[in-house]
Amino acid sequence: MEATASTHVILEDDARRERAKERFYVLSQVFGWGLFFTLQTVYSFVFTKPEDARDPYDTVAVITMIVTEGLLITHYSRRLIARWGWKQLGWRALVPRIFGFSAAQSLVWSVVGYSYSLTLYWAFDCPWPGRYSPLILILVSWINGTLMLVGWHCIYFFYHLFDRYNRSEIERLRLVGTAKESELRALKSQVNPHFIFNSLNSLRALIDEDPPRARLAVTQLSNLLRYSLQSGQLETVPFEDELRVVNDYLALEQVRHEERLRVRLDVAPDTLALPVPPMLLQTLVENAVKYGIATRPEGGEVAIIARCTGGALSIQVTNPGSLALPASPARPASTGVGLRNAADRLRLLFGERASLRLRAEAPALVVAEAILPLRST
Repeated sequence: MEATASTHVILEDDARRERAKERFYVLSQVFGWGLFFTLQTVYSFVFTKPEDARDPYDTVAVITMIVTEGLLITHYSRRLIARWGWKQLGWRALVPRIFGFSAAQSLVWSVVGYSYSLTLYWAFDCPWPGRYSPLILILVSWINGTLMLVGWHCIYFFYHLFDRYNRSEIERLRLVGTAKESELRALKSQVNPHFIFNSLNSLRALIDEDPPRARLAVTQLSNLLRYSLQSGQLETVPFEDELRVVNDYLALEQVRHEERLRVRLDVAPDTLALPVPPMLLQTLVENAVKYGIATRPEGGEVAIIARCTGGALSIQVTNPGSLALPASPARPASTGVGLRNAADRLRLLFGERASLRLRAEAPALVVAEAILPLRST
């Protein structure tokens, strides 16, 4: 249904754009040829010598006929251009076609424009009204018309070139948006099963030891699953919501690890309302518990530190351990899927300024740090 609605919106946008293009074309034709008619009329009445002056009504009729012919020629040339596929050609192939086509159109325009006078001149042996022969006038008219039509076609093709570039940019942005949405959806679908699997492992260990606590853990787990399902539809959630769900997760893990898991929160109040990708903090804490606490007999402390600094939200999750330790049965090798997905989601949502790094600090401390640039409102 979402795809159908999106397609309907795209079709409506395309139809609206086509209607706007058609209106712009009509207005441009009316304005351009109206300006040409005005200039020709002014020239005929102001700059024509008295001995060459003609009847005013006859002059206006001739100019009207010439302008109407030019309007029709340029209007119907659009169909030929579309039929021949010239809009898809490059300038190198298009330039000679423009000149040839304009010359042919101008010749038709000039011959038709003088056809009435030529008919009287040749068929009825009437005197030619002008000082120059009709062939010279047709030649001059042909050259002027060719130049004018070349200009018309250049403007026409330049507009369509610009429109084609805009369309390609719109399509590129649509594809980028679709790819981003699909990638985010795929990443979320990988995060949620990974999180559920680890939470169920914690609950399984609790059921045999303490059934009442297991019931409480089921409530906590249901809160986690509800949050996971609801947040899966969102790009970002308040950091406070992330902390709440992580507290539920850590409560489950503390039942399993008991005093081996110690938690320290150092969160600045001004960070609580800031937007973060859903399950980001959960992924970092889950990684810290799995590789920093579960693999150490003595356990250790998981610290969550959040600060606003340098125009960005910094979230650090620390745990004891080392990045250089080899894999063993007690310490399985990390696939890095969770952290890699979290880094990809950060990049998609916040751009290249966002980052997620895992580093070792002395004496035996691993720090996972996410940097999220603050979005301006």
